[in-house]
Amino acid sequence: MKRLVVTADDFGLSLAVNEAVEQAHREGILTAASLMVGAPAAADAVARARRLPSLRVGLHLVLVEAWPTLPAADLPDLVGPDGLIRSDMGRLGLDLALKAPARRQLAAEIKAQFEAYRATGLALDHVNAHKHFHVHPLIAGAVLSIGLRYGMRAIRVPREPRAVLRAAEPGADPKAALDSAPWAALLAVRARQAGLLIPDRTLGLAWSGAMTPERVAGLLAHLPDGLTELYTHPATGGGFPGEAPGYAYAAERDALVAPASLAALAASGAISGGFSDFAA
Repeated sequence: MKRLVVTADDFGLSLAVNEAVEQAHREGILTAASLMVGAPAAADAVARARRLPSLRVGLHLVLVEAWPTLPAADLPDLVGPDGLIRSDMGRLGLDLALKAPARRQLAAEIKAQFEAYRATGLALDHVNAHKHFHVHPLIAGAVLSIGLRYGMRAIRVPREPRAVLRAAEPGADPKAALDSAPWAALLAVRARQAGLLIPDRTLGLAWSGAMTPERVAGLLAHLPDGLTELYTHPATGGGFPGEAPGYAYAAERDALVAPASLAALAASGAISGGFSDFAA
């Protein structure tokens, strides 16, 4: 059986993102969104989610390169002079390994984000993290330990089969999505041991920010059996704080509402929904 979760990351980052999420769910194939609880437009995202009971919403943990939930003064090892969580992922990961205070601050921030999500009153469909930083073993351990106490039932494992990408776009040579395959494999094992639902594969990694209508339709036409997550970054346009340079936000929105995408999903025979719709 083919099962599909189509997710929008960065819900709450800006009004442009929120508007695209709502449009893509009402008119297109989007089934889920991942909320950044401390982002500038988080309150607007929550209000929209309450108006869209069929939209499954999860927590998009921010542990790099964006706004923390706790005051910056409480996170001296994690936050830079600009008040944002540091963007140097390699060095930050090393500091977490070497500094016990940094690990305590990490756990406190993760807990604060789960608390903030709980305060929205929205059901927790899934959990993932900005830039997939939750694949880091130390971060993964903290997310699993804390998240289970807040009702976490599903977590993204960022693994993408290149064969599906080549089938979707013949002749393509997709760039390496993540240099973290061993960490993703370890996360999969730990998540299953914790009783969590994980996708068999996650599409959208190699073409992150470049999920055109043609690529989305191609991926949907070549969906393998099992549970697939297809994740995207839709917005009505760019130019907002926290945007990723070079991302084709409007094109990704268009891909989610394109007639070709709707037709490809129908032809695939896949059942679509959120993670909570597929959790035993």
